[in-house]
Amino acid sequence: MREALVLNASFEPLSSVSLKRAVVLVLQEKAVVERAHPGLRVRAAQVELPAPRVIRLCRYVRVPFRQRAPWSRRGVLVRDRHRCAYCGRRATTVDHLVPRSRGGRDTWLNTVAACSEDNHRKADRTPEQAGMRLLVQPFEPTPADALVLALGLAPEDPGSGEAAGAGTVSWAGAVTGTVTGAGAGASAGGMLRSA
Repeated sequence: MREALVLNASFEPLSSVSLKRAVVLVLQEKAVVERAHPGLRVRAAQVELPAPRVIRLCRYVRVPFRQRAPWSRRGVLVRDRHRCAYCGRRATTVDHLVPRSRGGRDTWLNTVAACSEDNHRKADRTPEQAGMRLLVQPFEPTPADALVLALGLAPEDPGSGEAAGAGTVSWAGAVTGTVTGAGAGASAGGMLRSA
């Protein structure tokens, strides 16, 4: 099932909703389509509109301040773009920098995405003890960044040629003008921060 990102009237990411709910909000004129799925259209008896990928509410909705994005294994893999923090290959597991057996916790700053080979090679040691160097440093994403990445709406790698259209969700959650490729000065690694 496809989902759509919901932006507040101030362009701040709020949540995700099903495609059906997004269409209902647009048809009730409670939201406008900011970005649509390329080539997909929703058709009914008397109406046809682009399938929304990002919608913006017409009225501002006050929400309580969220200080932290909740940690999850899926969130770590998405944050690190499914790339191993040790070798750069496709990551399928999450590695604890300080192993859980030594008191390491499930936190954004103690976990990185890793391929199974490197995760197994590091075993129950710290990267320093295993003689392994991190290519990227772990960081804690903002709740807005985590939501945008989880929905797969992060800008594409440079050179992909995908134009962003009328607006693109930037890393800070605000919508900027027309931007292409990595947008907003992001590196090819996206959300990864180099060591």
